[in-house]
Amino acid sequence: MKLSLASPTLVLASFAMVEAHKMYRQEQHSARAHEMRAHAAELAGRDFLHPLAEHPQRRQAGAAVSGASGATTPAAAATPSQSFSFSLASSNPTAIPLASINSAAPSAPTHALKSTPAAGSTPSNIKGAPPLPAPSLVIGNYPALDVIPPVDSDQVKQWIAEVKASGVSIPNITATTGDGSCSANAAAAADTSRCWWTCGGCVRDTDVQACPDKNTWGLTYDDGPSPYTPDLLNFLDEKQLKGTFFVTGSRSLSYPAILQAEYMAGHQISVHTWSHHALTTMTNEQIIAELGWTKKVIHDVLGVTPTTMRPPFGDIDDRVRAICKAMNLTPILWTRISPTLTLDTDDFDIHGGLATVDHVLFNWQNILSNVSSLSTGFIVLEHDLFQQSVEVATGYILPDAIARANFKIMPVQTCLKADMANAYLETNDNSTNPLPASGGKPGSAQSGSGSTSGNGATGVRDVVSGMVGAAAVGLGALLL
Repeated sequence: MKLSLASPTLVLASFAMVEAHKMYRQEQHSARAHEMRAHAAELAGRDFLHPLAEHPQRRQAGAAVSGASGATTPAAAATPSQSFSFSLASSNPTAIPLASINSAAPSAPTHALKSTPAAGSTPSNIKGAPPLPAPSLVIGNYPALDVIPPVDSDQVKQWIAEVKASGVSIPNITATTGDGSCSANAAAAADTSRCWWTCGGCVRDTDVQACPDKNTWGLTYDDGPSPYTPDLLNFLDEKQLKGTFFVTGSRSLSYPAILQAEYMAGHQISVHTWSHHALTTMTNEQIIAELGWTKKVIHDVLGVTPTTMRPPFGDIDDRVRAICKAMNLTPILWTRISPTLTLDTDDFDIHGGLATVDHVLFNWQNILSNVSSLSTGFIVLEHDLFQQSVEVATGYILPDAIARANFKIMPVQTCLKADMANAYLETNDNSTNPLPASGGKPGSAQSGSGSTSGNGATGVRDVVSGMVGAAAVGLGALLL
């Protein structure tokens, strides 16, 4: 199948565009947080949540996220006026029509999971995994949804003490201010010693931003679970595909049954913080609370604790890296081909009207054009929070990739040639895979060139060989 639109308008996403999109996306998440806090207030009157059931109020909260009738939604940005050309090898016969995937689309009906995992069951892809819990999640035992957790609780104080006792040195790097953007933090952006990925793409040896083998795609989805995640899970199951889900603590508390379904289906679960705020803007203690609570709720729901994380907006520097290391979390980013261009479809922006579905598929086509020249595999940024991003993934991007038959699609843990058991603390083989706090590294992820080490040196690992010229192609270069 071939889909074509108007003549292409090649767009090089400038540094200013990256900044604008980052600010916009933080506004979108702030609006979402407002909605979720309102529903959390409704839940506050209930001390007990049904074990792993989708509580009616929580489903309403999810509907609010996707713009259901009556929910407070952020004002949509002006729809981009450019026209974009793309050609797809295939699409899903049951796909939502392209013209219907937009910010004004009514909320689509949600679908139930095909099956609900039973308590006591174990995933078939993880040897020695503990039985799946049947927890009674008491909402009062967790922080407010989508808000940076307080740091004065006994639980957070314990995590702070554990970080101090880890032996990992936390560099004295000043937190960024405001929204954490480069323009609002010019001095920090110019300070190469902090190795700030947001501003220039600096990475360390412990960062993962590509798969080592050519034509290997580390499939990832951020910000869920959401009411539309089951649609994505059902499609992946139908096509026998697995991916990595970077889940927020707030959404995991809201939709534990969906989180269990992801895990039991063989997908990798990874930490994406509690409230989805830029980590470099926080104090050390707040970062610890964000990561600690997310690890805890995932463990409470699944019985295992992830050993990987993705910082919201890709916002990481050496201070954040050190705290992650002390908490035994390896950062996973996404593939970058220049200081300001990354492999991002911009699917998140359809919901708010900042991008059209045509633009997203145009970005996808350009991603395909560029990854064919890579000497490594790649990781693309996508999301499962909004219905539009799930619709474009299941209706167009994944069917197109499958039809081309030249990619091996898998979770990041698998593309790194690592046992899925090592993706979790409880099943990790410490003898062969030392944890980050013990000096462990993500192993075969270090296939890229130009890596840096230590806290004093800086640089950009260019995982793309000879890709300087390709940076002029209009990729989605928007950080989330």
